[in-house]
Amino acid sequence: MSSQASPTLSLKGIGASPGVAVGHAYILDRKRVRTPKLRLAEAEVDPERQRMRTALDQSDLQLSDLKDQISRTEGPEHALILEAHRLMLHDPMFVDEVNRLIVEDRINAEWAVRRVARKLKHLFDNIPDEYFRERRSDVEYVADRVVRNLLGQVVDEEVALPEHAVVVAHDLSPADAAMLVRGGQVAGFVTDLGGHTSHTAIVARARSTPAVLGAGRASEQISPGDLVALDGTRGIILVNPSEEQLALFQETMRRHQESETRALAAKDLPAQSTDGYRIRLVGNIEFPEELPSLLAHGAEGIGLYRTEFMFLDRKTPPGEDEQYRAYRQVLEAMDGRPVTIRTLDLGGDKVPGKGRHEKEPNPAMGLRAIRYCLANRELFRVQLRALLRASVHGHLRVMFPLISGMSELREARTELEACRTELGRAGVPLGKRVPVGIMVETPSAALIADRLAQEADFFSIGTNDLIQYSLAIDRQNREVAYLYKPLHLSVLRSLRNIVTAAKEAHIPVSMCGEMAGDPIYSLVLLALGFDELSMTAGQIPTVKNVLRHSSREEAQKLLTQAMGLTTAEEIERFIRTEMDKRFASEG
Repeated sequence: MSSQASPTLSLKGIGASPGVAVGHAYILDRKRVRTPKLRLAEAEVDPERQRMRTALDQSDLQLSDLKDQISRTEGPEHALILEAHRLMLHDPMFVDEVNRLIVEDRINAEWAVRRVARKLKHLFDNIPDEYFRERRSDVEYVADRVVRNLLGQVVDEEVALPEHAVVVAHDLSPADAAMLVRGGQVAGFVTDLGGHTSHTAIVARARSTPAVLGAGRASEQISPGDLVALDGTRGIILVNPSEEQLALFQETMRRHQESETRALAAKDLPAQSTDGYRIRLVGNIEFPEELPSLLAHGAEGIGLYRTEFMFLDRKTPPGEDEQYRAYRQVLEAMDGRPVTIRTLDLGGDKVPGKGRHEKEPNPAMGLRAIRYCLANRELFRVQLRALLRASVHGHLRVMFPLISGMSELREARTELEACRTELGRAGVPLGKRVPVGIMVETPSAALIADRLAQEADFFSIGTNDLIQYSLAIDRQNREVAYLYKPLHLSVLRSLRNIVTAAKEAHIPVSMCGEMAGDPIYSLVLLALGFDELSMTAGQIPTVKNVLRHSSREEAQKLLTQAMGLTTAEEIERFIRTEMDKRFASEG
């Protein structure tokens, strides 16, 4: 596999699925279809609506067939992504608005679909949570499928990949990604767009396929057949590497594969250091359907169940019974394991049925999460009543997001207790005392953690926001994204302050942000003394492997040395070097 004839090119992207891969580039060109814009005569309106209906039916049938195929070969996880796309085809916000534009503006169906898609994508643009923001791409994928069907173009074309292909694309839909991995020929993914929470990343991690996403103009810079070596942990891509670089990648790839095998074999063993410090590894989920995968990877509970999806893409908020059924399903499936459910973490412009709100200039710091819930008490109480009713079915923990001061915590707890009293008087069966915790994700909460710990039953640190707010940078802004440094000394001091406050108050402290699932940081978190780490299913075995082969005493010495350094770059270089020394043979 030598590539001496072509110059070596080094690219950097987001390490979205860990592991190392080497293979020849297969360029998948899924260019967006050109959309015509036409003005309709009155007599053409009804036929145009029928043409739209036919395209929706075609799209629905294609996704249904694809879902069935992938369910048989890949299991239900990826099929759920396609089911979400099918639901979008039936969503009144999408279908009714397209028909309205055809009738009232007399524009052709293709152009109406693009206009509605732009509007829906804009709704996702201002959501602070990265996971939900990534759903913009889903709107684009569904719209593109409908437009292709309207134009009579080929959809879901089968691709014959060579063995060990590194698929390079501008972007990949979930359908593309799921179909490609199904054939078993994909060694890795490289895309120009996408991030850690995109569907391509989710599919890649579920199949343990290395992926580097968000790599800028990689699809233009890499040519068909180029030899590509990629590191999905560090986000590194080498095109046409030298013989020495290639040998290094291949050796790393061999060690990583051996490490994965050992890690999965130990998935049911406790995450306990060699000197006896025990950490509980739990999972982050959005849908109840994710539970089987979580349990299969050895999760001991749920550290973060996001409830926002029930509120999106609908005209009215979910009622108490609907929420109760969803929470009950999760609690019963976890069979007594702890389940932490986060109350609504959206802003007013995303909550359905609440009328128009003025656009906020900076929604991440505006009226959202617990602030929005306390400003809309009845909406909040509906969720709290549903949670309390569900508490009888398992081990529930309720968590309030974006707490920035004691008053918010007290107000939220008061509402919860009022709902408990109301349900109790009505004779509704309730579980025993429900632990009430907070997400520590603002610098203010970190600084007064000692006080908050007196009235919270547990802490869970949301590192994505804590780091962003602490360092005053917008991760989505490419101009400053390089400043996002989980090992910045200020971040480490904040984490230590929060953990110390929790320990002194004798309450458990966990982490549910991305930092928890990255094995590079596992020794730092072990040293700090976390009780629980919450992450996606596929990250659990690898993190557990690091913890089980480390001692806390050594980890604490490592952290002391790291915190003696000054710059984030020095600390990160030191930690990565130490991790390479200790786990080099693990890949």
